Amino acid sequence: MRKIFTLLICVLLISVSSCRKDFGTIPSYGKLTFSKDTVFLDTVFTNIGSSTYNLKVYNQSNSAITIPAIRLEKGNASNYRISVDGIPAKTFQNIDVLAKDSIFIFVETTIDYTSVSDPIYTDKIIFDTGNNQQDVDLVTLVQNATFIYPGKNAISMKIDSLTLDGKPTTIKGRFLTDSELIFTNIKPYVIYGYAAIPANKTATIQAGAKLYFHNDSGLIVDNKGSLKVNGTTNSKVVFEGDRLEHRFNAVPGQWGTIWMRAGSKENEINYAIIKNGIIGVLVDSLGSNAPTLSITNTQIYNNSNFGILGRETNILGKNLVIGNTGQSSLACAIGGTYNFTHSTFANYWSNGTRQLPAVLVNNFFTYADANNQEITETRDLHAANFTNCIIAGNNNIEFVLDNVSGSLFNYAIQNNMIQFNDINNTHTTNTELDFSDTSHYLNNILNGTVHFKDAFTNQFNIGQNNTGINKALNSASQAIPLDILGTDRTTSPDIGAYQHITFQ
Repeated sequence: MRKIFTLLICVLLISVSSCRKDFGTIPSYGKLTFSKDTVFLDTVFTNIGSSTYNLKVYNQSNSAITIPAIRLEKGNASNYRISVDGIPAKTFQNIDVLAKDSIFIFVETTIDYTSVSDPIYTDKIIFDTGNNQQDVDLVTLVQNATFIYPGKNAISMKIDSLTLDGKPTTIKGRFLTDSELIFTNIKPYVIYGYAAIPANKTATIQAGAKLYFHNDSGLIVDNKGSLKVNGTTNSKVVFEGDRLEHRFNAVPGQWGTIWMRAGSKENEINYAIIKNGIIGVLVDSLGSNAPTLSITNTQIYNNSNFGILGRETNILGKNLVIGNTGQSSLACAIGGTYNFTHSTFANYWSNGTRQLPAVLVNNFFTYADANNQEITETRDLHAANFTNCIIAGNNNIEFVLDNVSGSLFNYAIQNNMIQFNDINNTHTTNTELDFSDTSHYLNNILNGTVHFKDAFTNQFNIGQNNTGINKALNSASQAIPLDILGTDRTTSPDIGAYQHITFQ
């Protein structure tokens, strides 16, 4: 017992001594240095909390110091929150910093747009007092927004899920009301869950509108519904995640997708930017003769799975740019009808290994039956027509046609630039990839120089060394006389969505 008592006394003494301040300090004398002189908290939406930002405070002297006070200039009225060494408060006193050492200060904010007189909200972190006082600025831009939330059960507080085709789903969200079907450019929209366009209704998104989606959120066009995106050259429509901080600018997978369900009709997207989702646009249909989606002058970047995934559908694309994605930039799956002219499909994904080519076309799907046997079913590929397109990337093979016999497989590939270097002879038996077959392939350039401005940051303008300059099929170019930037291409048209420029 005596040994146990002695041990407890020793532990207590060690514990007390470890908490004791056993070094002398001198008062701070106004010579602190900081990792930054201004902490920019980027842009936040009204009443939505920001990310956490950090500021490092250095004591470069040879003596340990005590900072008499650290505080927010606006005190308790400030919309900023700070913590010093993990302790949150508005004001701190007598903070010790060892010689040649530093402390961290973490900063956050939540701001009600209606409570501030200026959307650029500022404050300062004040260090010390009197003649030794120093400060670091805090700056945030706060935006007002229109918020679209799913409903919630008043008793259980469970978030509502969508019912599709008369069946409940696990997809959080709700159908838009008639008054919500027009999206303007007056304020940005922040969408939580999936906002769904009902049957026999059309949602119109006006030029310059910005739609920001929270995690696990997106837009659904239901059976018999329609979506019209009406951007212009100088006033594009933007779809992206709701984290506006600079470090989230190129983070894929921040939101879900724009899903055009089977039976949706006459969907149109013009002059839009769709980025940082899981799938940019997911298009399903049931063998419609008219395009389920017509998409023009649009850029789709940085999605973690696909840029566009079409499943037995009908898509018409012109002046379309689909950049870096985790799988295929464009996947035309399970048959359908696909027509793309003057488009650029370029996949230089650098966030991991990519197994699929930039462009994949097939006519089948597989599933396991009741006996766990794999079943393959085919659907007609009525058309896969690519004209004046660039298909490129950082893999050797960026274009694959995958045909399972048993249904139609129609395609025409003309005047394209295609990255296809089968160094391992993987596709030598694939007759659909015989580029000498003039019944399907005409005037294509294999493994040419694309000369993009910066492929890894999704800048797919082409430069003066591009092999496809003045190599486009002119008759097809006449039908699309301007490139994606509005540059005339009626004479000497280049392959791809852009006419070439001379890089500086």
